[in-house]
Amino acid sequence: MQPIQAAFPATRHRRNRRSAALRALTRENELSVNNLIWPVFIREGQGIEEPIASLPGVSRLSLDRLLVRAEEAAALGIPAICLFPYTDPDLRNETCEEAWSPDNLTNRAIRALKAALPELAVMTDIALDPYNANGHDGFVRDGIIVNDETVEALVKMALAQADAGADILGPSDMMDGRIGAIRQALEAAGHKDVAIMSYAAKYASAFYGPFRDAVGAGSRLVGDKKTYQMDPANSDEAIRLVARDLAEGADMVMVKPGLPYLDICHRVKEAFGAPTFAYQVSGEYAMIQAAAQNGWIDGEKAMLESLMAFRRAGCDAILTYFAPALARLLRG
Repeated sequence: MQPIQAAFPATRHRRNRRSAALRALTRENELSVNNLIWPVFIREGQGIEEPIASLPGVSRLSLDRLLVRAEEAAALGIPAICLFPYTDPDLRNETCEEAWSPDNLTNRAIRALKAALPELAVMTDIALDPYNANGHDGFVRDGIIVNDETVEALVKMALAQADAGADILGPSDMMDGRIGAIRQALEAAGHKDVAIMSYAAKYASAFYGPFRDAVGAGSRLVGDKKTYQMDPANSDEAIRLVARDLAEGADMVMVKPGLPYLDICHRVKEAFGAPTFAYQVSGEYAMIQAAAQNGWIDGEKAMLESLMAFRRAGCDAILTYFAPALARLLRG
């Protein structure tokens, strides 16, 4: 669309910026609490809120404290929470069977949340890294992350989470064919209403470090994830991956990380019009928090500006550790 405007001085763009009221009237995008999903780290124990050093302001929560924080989030109007487990090291091995145990930490958390707060949407993570002895999202055989055998495990993991009551499943593993396999299994098991938010365009990024600390996978990671996560140089590939996952039955798609990949968010929304999400990942959040704590930037303004960027790029919602802070700010 070619804009039509009179020449200066008939057109003065500053007219629409001269007051808060005029800026509000001409604002193109808005941030709402409805645009938020809150990622939360959980751990075993009782009465525990364990601060994560590399994620200022974020803690691992025992299930009783999770319920307290989730109730606060629901009262703020946050519509969804996403669970990431810190698994007991003794339960991490190369066979990863804890990932689909009906009574693992995540599945117990799902049941507790749905019993206490049935209207709060519960999203989960589907990948083997919190359970894997070597920190990878899939099984490792002779130094290679194998695809098809991993997909079989991810299907079992998805069914266990759906049985526990999860509303949204988030396959974050980047194995080929896992969306179709999970969707087929869900339908066969009667879980026709469980949504899949596919991490369709997940890049092999340097911005995941604090997250790996939070789930205890960083120190265990052997090698890197470049054979299954995307090359940061590629954008057309992201479009092909999103198209594939939507064709296989994904209800929503995600781009990860967020701010370094706003061009991908925009392309995905423009190309498909499907519900498009982004994850403001741990490294993005930690950089803002660290700079704010050092007095180098205004943390609140940087939070707002960074989250508005996702909306401007076309994202329908954002997974962000800032969710409670933004929700409180929006409520005044």
